[in-house]
Amino acid sequence: MKKIIIILLISTTYFNLMAQNNKGGITPETLNEIIHSYKNDANNKAIENAISNNEIKKLALNRQNVATSDTYFSNRISSKGISDQKSSGRCWLFTGLNVIRAKVISKYNLSQFQFSQNYAFFWDQLEKSNLFLQEIIESKDKPLDDKKVEWLFKNPIGDGGQWTGVVNITQKYGLVPSDIMPETKNADNTSVMSSMLSYKLRESGLQLRDMASKNMKPENFENKKKEILSEIYKILVYCLGEPPAEFNWRYKTTDGKVSELKKYTPLSFYKDFVSVDLNNYVMFMNDPSRPFYKLYEIENDRHTYDGNNWKYINLPIEDIKKIAIASILDTNALYFSCDVGKQLNGEKGLLDINNYDFESLFGMKFGMNKKQRIQTFESGSSHGMTLVAVDLANEKPIKWLLENSWGSSYGFEGHLIMTDKWFEEYMFRLVANKKYVSQETLKILEQKPTILPPWDPMFANEE
Repeated sequence: MKKIIIILLISTTYFNLMAQNNKGGITPETLNEIIHSYKNDANNKAIENAISNNEIKKLALNRQNVATSDTYFSNRISSKGISDQKSSGRCWLFTGLNVIRAKVISKYNLSQFQFSQNYAFFWDQLEKSNLFLQEIIESKDKPLDDKKVEWLFKNPIGDGGQWTGVVNITQKYGLVPSDIMPETKNADNTSVMSSMLSYKLRESGLQLRDMASKNMKPENFENKKKEILSEIYKILVYCLGEPPAEFNWRYKTTDGKVSELKKYTPLSFYKDFVSVDLNNYVMFMNDPSRPFYKLYEIENDRHTYDGNNWKYINLPIEDIKKIAIASILDTNALYFSCDVGKQLNGEKGLLDINNYDFESLFGMKFGMNKKQRIQTFESGSSHGMTLVAVDLANEKPIKWLLENSWGSSYGFEGHLIMTDKWFEEYMFRLVANKKYVSQETLKILEQKPTILPPWDPMFANEE
């Protein structure tokens, strides 16, 4: 008993001293109120036992939502073969190439076809390396703790991205079929390679900044950058294989016909065989934290130095739905990105805001709206997929279908089904052909864009 009293006296003394030094701290009185606010009754004890010994999502699974609607869709674009990004963050690349792939399969009546994500990813990584190095050179006179310099060193490279990267890489380097440059172990599992590239780039960035302190000439920086990029190229070849300069290829149609064997370069294959004009596509965002019907541009957020920062038109969700429906009805798939981890039932492949009832389980409200979730970093785009179907009733969408890149065994036959309400709450970006967009909306592209920094809350979880 004496030991307990002594400990309590010491604790009280400690709390009193801390309270004098920091009025914002937890005082003994506040702690006492907090502790006594929890009723240690039979009901709370049962909940404590249940939650502490089980997975939260299993306990929060909404039984009333288990028996969901059917998996049929009134309007669906035909797709063949589910892709698998494995343990990599290349969803943006798989999604963008799957949009193009659907058009190629339809155009040539192919039984199956895949682009080489590995080929495009190789050049993406080299270009991002050059982008980082060039930005370090151009900011060499800024202090190391400058916000932009700090962001550059924090994000020297990564395997994530978005639609603009698909456009710039494809237009500059072309495309090749998957069997010409297949996936490698390190394409499927990018973490170690990404760590090595990040280390080398950060180290090289410091070397470039050290050169700046010695007043080196511009040509010295350019020569040093070439030297560094040669090392980056070697790492990429070792990990991903060397991209082909030219190749011979032919295809087989669904009715068994085999095409003539032709020689291509990656650029001629893209221009002659694929022939999809990526300049005809526009990116849209649903960001209620900012004014709608405005054009925005993300500073320094691109995949190639000589490419484009990504721009988007911010639209209300109903406007975006109309564009998506028009594209699907015309059998054109769309690039789609969202906050996929929210209310995802992976076993069923269902995205529904009612999948999990955390409020009933914990007896408290989780009530932020979409705008508030964006502003507080609670929600943002984390994954890209291909939007391929919509289920309409009385011309209104009930649910949507996404072709995923997590393999054919995940979700609903490699797809995710999302309810229309989930679409509203967790959809962020959509890329569509201009022909499905009103002229009034397209005129927004003529606006001078509002420039946003890459560390903005909306882009913190870029896929």
